[in-house]
Amino acid sequence: IIYLYGRHVTAEVKEMFSIDENKGEIKLQGKLDYEQMNSYEITVEARDKGSPPLSGHCKVVLEVLDVND
Repeated sequence: IIYLYGRHVTAEVKEMFSIDENKGEIKLQGKLDYEQMNSYEITVEARDKGSPPLSGHCKVVLEVLDVND
């Protein structure tokens, strides 16, 4: 099974987070700022290597906490 971004994931989200294709782990690539964006939605697709490939998807919602204030 490989894991990848869904079709409608924005370029901004792709720059902020990365997905390990083999494990499906989502990792942060930069700093988060609550004032700029307080939550992110990432659609993830899991696809097998069959012919034709079968796939499933889910939505991961990340909420950013404002720890400064």
